[in-house]
Amino acid sequence: MRITHTATTTIAAAAALLTALTACGPTAESGGDAKPAAPSAKVPGTTSAATPPQEPSAAPATTATLADMVGKGLQSAQDEAQAAGFYLLTSHDALGRGRNQILDRGWKVCSQTPAPGTHSTDAKVDFGTVKLEEDCPAGADRKEPEKAGSTMPDFTGKAVKVARQALDSSTSITVKDVSGQDRMVLVESNWQVCSTDPAAGAKLDGQPVTIEAVKFGESC
Repeated sequence: MRITHTATTTIAAAAALLTALTACGPTAESGGDAKPAAPSAKVPGTTSAATPPQEPSAAPATTATLADMVGKGLQSAQDEAQAAGFYLLTSHDALGRGRNQILDRGWKVCSQTPAPGTHSTDAKVDFGTVKLEEDCPAGADRKEPEKAGSTMPDFTGKAVKVARQALDSSTSITVKDVSGQDRMVLVESNWQVCSTDPAAGAKLDGQPVTIEAVKFGESC
């Protein structure tokens, strides 16, 4: 087949144009401007692998001075302790009768734990108290006994209420007035234990307990 001069010229021109376009286009090897990759989305709440999360440092303990509250009214002692920064406050009956301090203004402080001084403000402050018309116990604070285990504690002189609270809640308890007046024991914190059956030191294995008592201020 005969190729004309015009056709030869056209084919040559097309080949030259294709060569020029290929040389100008970006390639992986030529280092041309390629379209930048889209940045990866960051999930909220995560951190880069190069910068691990930092553990929060523990807050330093706060300390304050606890004054000597002995002799003050319970309400005043509590207010002063709170003003100093102590917030965990409690109180108990220093005579060991298990009475609750319902009206704080009617009680006074006989002892305190911890002792006066500088302490952590999250320390538990416990006031041993008696009613305003009562005397603080001589010597050590008469704290309530621990829970009775397999042996009967010595409850002599303690309130009937304290004895009942120390015994297992399943224990059958009978309280008798031994003053000779045969009174009903209604407010057990007003009655003191004279004796128990089983006696102090005896084994406790679920048997019923009898408590003989008189009112505080009376003789057994």
